[in-house]
Amino acid sequence: MASLKLLIINALKSLSRGRSFLQALLALWISPKSNPNKLKKIKVFRRTRKEFLKEAKKLLLGPIGSNHFITNSGPIPNDPLLLLSKKLKAQFDQGLQTNPACMLPSYNHQLPGGHESGQYLAVDIGGSTLRVGVVDLKGRQTTDDDDSNIVHMDSYKIDRNVRLLRGAFFFKWMARKIETSLKKAIDGGHISKAEYDLGDPMPMGLAWSFPLEQTSPNGGNICPMGKSFLACDGLMGQDLGATCNKILQELRVNVEVVSIVNDSNATLLSSAYSSPSARFGLILGTGVNIAAHLPVNLIGKSKFGERPDSWYEQASHVMVNTELGMFGRDILPLTRWDKILKAGHERPDFQPLEHLVSGYYLGEVFRIALLEAIKTTGLLGGKIPPLLLDAYSMDTGTMSLIINGRDGRGKADAVFSQLYHLPAGYPSTEDMRFMQQLAGYIAQRSASIVAASVFALWELKNEAEQNLLDELEPESPFSEETAVELTMERTTVGYTGSVLTCFPGYKETLQRYLDQLMMSSGHSLKERRIDLVEAKESSLLGAAVSLAGVVEEERMGLNEKKAMAY
Repeated sequence: MASLKLLIINALKSLSRGRSFLQALLALWISPKSNPNKLKKIKVFRRTRKEFLKEAKKLLLGPIGSNHFITNSGPIPNDPLLLLSKKLKAQFDQGLQTNPACMLPSYNHQLPGGHESGQYLAVDIGGSTLRVGVVDLKGRQTTDDDDSNIVHMDSYKIDRNVRLLRGAFFFKWMARKIETSLKKAIDGGHISKAEYDLGDPMPMGLAWSFPLEQTSPNGGNICPMGKSFLACDGLMGQDLGATCNKILQELRVNVEVVSIVNDSNATLLSSAYSSPSARFGLILGTGVNIAAHLPVNLIGKSKFGERPDSWYEQASHVMVNTELGMFGRDILPLTRWDKILKAGHERPDFQPLEHLVSGYYLGEVFRIALLEAIKTTGLLGGKIPPLLLDAYSMDTGTMSLIINGRDGRGKADAVFSQLYHLPAGYPSTEDMRFMQQLAGYIAQRSASIVAASVFALWELKNEAEQNLLDELEPESPFSEETAVELTMERTTVGYTGSVLTCFPGYKETLQRYLDQLMMSSGHSLKERRIDLVEAKESSLLGAAVSLAGVVEEERMGLNEKKAMAY
């Protein structure tokens, strides 16, 4: 009935143009436009897919020259990526002076010598997983296979319900999981039941994946955690180690936190344990962070809080948790898709750099861009899958699958169709090619920004090393150490995280950008290099290495006291 009414109305309109009612009715009857159902199916898209991809490449890669390395093998004059790196370096330098939220110096002022050995309990609290392990350190010469150092490990998922546990309730959940793991380790013969039940509390190293204002080797003020965690509620500014130990005692778990490191610092420690050239630890998974081994003179005195004079007498360098994701405000070029993400974020300015590079956000930028492509180019037949309308419904794992072409579940097109409940025939081969290119541009931009960040820290470190050497007296115990830092031909960046280890081609792209930045700044790769080296199980191993260092220092202190007594 509605169709007939529409037909008559259109015919009457034609009368005004001088046609007879019968002529008008007949013309409209045989016209394909007369069928409103057919009319709905006819869509005119504003642009071609080629035009969309051309603009996407320009928006994502153009402002920072991220596509230069594809066609250039030498220095790039006025390299835009090098310019971004210098802007980041200025922000890093400023953050090192007074900002209490980032560039947080740890208590660790020495990198491991590689001789540390023994069996240690290590706990890693990450954004999505709690891991408890018994780690057997055997020395640098035997760490080619990092997995062999972990004799027992249990993993516990940190889901939304756990993230929403407030204050002490989160730490009680953690303590109970540690107790469960210890029972398993005892049953497996990795820990002596008698020593655990009757002995002193077992020392534990903790890798903490959140900001921490460290005040001692086993303590630090709890800071806002982010990532939807509420564990800091009611505990802000309180000591993390003391909080953990109090709850462990209350629940009769015979364990004591003796060492605390940030997870990025743990990555650096585990890398330095096996490689003497490691000076940076990079994490790029759900989030992003870098730890750097920097001269103390580069850091504002107020950043160290209250530390004994003996610490400064021993420390020429210190490990710094950069909290990298917090940088980049007002210097990172944003696309309209980034701005949509930012507009819908509860803390839009908290971690500007993380929004452009980390695994948690890469899929969301891709999803937002796909929605526009579907509407304007006819991708996926011009019909938006309902699930794709949900924020963060596209994860980086799916992006990785699209670029790779297949995974353990099967071919990418079939898996994608099943995930988003697409009709038969979708995505087409052309759809897949389009999505592969778009996802590739987003990942490539991420790699270029991470490279600019690493290079900025490397330059900042080298400049500070030279300034320190110029200030030191020749007979200073720090002179030789600093001179060695300046003459290192190869600097290693230990890395971990799903984006770097699982995303197709990401690590190789990042390495190429590092090489490009080195050349664009006037260095020869034969003389100076920054190399990426994977740090397997870095958080657990780093927590164990840190604990080993603390235990060794305590043992040396006791020996000195005994010697003085005699």
